[in-house]
Amino acid sequence: MSASPEESLVQQWTSEQARLRQQLVEEDTEDWQKSPGFSGLERVGGVDLSFIKGDDVNACAQLVVLSYPDLELLYENSQMVTLTAPYVAGFLAFRETPFLIEALQQLERDKPELLPQVVFVDGNGIFHYREFGLACHLGVLSGLPCVGVAKNLLQVQGVYKSEEHQSQIAALQKGGDSFPLTATSGKVLGKALRSSDKSSKPVYVSVGHKISLDAAVRLTHSCCRYRVPEPIRQEMVQ
Repeated sequence: MSASPEESLVQQWTSEQARLRQQLVEEDTEDWQKSPGFSGLERVGGVDLSFIKGDDVNACAQLVVLSYPDLELLYENSQMVTLTAPYVAGFLAFRETPFLIEALQQLERDKPELLPQVVFVDGNGIFHYREFGLACHLGVLSGLPCVGVAKNLLQVQGVYKSEEHQSQIAALQKGGDSFPLTATSGKVLGKALRSSDKSSKPVYVSVGHKISLDAAVRLTHSCCRYRVPEPIRQEMVQ
């Protein structure tokens, strides 16, 4: 019996995801990442694809670039786009990444001096079913360091919204406090971070590409005035 079109697509995407996964770098590659105050980091980006309510085909692809450490807006680009790939859980990147890559490429063509040195992605990195979420996909294809920051917990690889998880959240006393998200394999896939003193609800940070988890968590905290890091939050208020 032949596979349905969607089954064939999922097989193709699974194979492509595994191929890209081999290129993933889960450690610091830039000098600024190893500096306690991120000395040398001047531009941080944020990307997101936001949908119109009730419409899962038309969306707004957004890219912002902020100065660092001041977090002042340097560049903003929003484009209405039409998604053609179907939604399949665990393969979100295949729907969304092409438009985010296009936004980065347009910036590189028009104003290369404003290209971000790191990109925050509204979604997960290696905290994913097959350890290759949207932030990893974008990082590998763009070649830029990427950090995944999710607002909701993806219940995956043995990480659940259990009583223990809730009590760990309650134990986060102040902005910057975090605890590891550990898979059943023992691998730490990310961290739950209390990003601001003002917000007791954590965000979920994971490595996208070319950055260590420690640097990703420190950088996320340093870019938060509120719960969500400014490069992602700015898109919501644009």
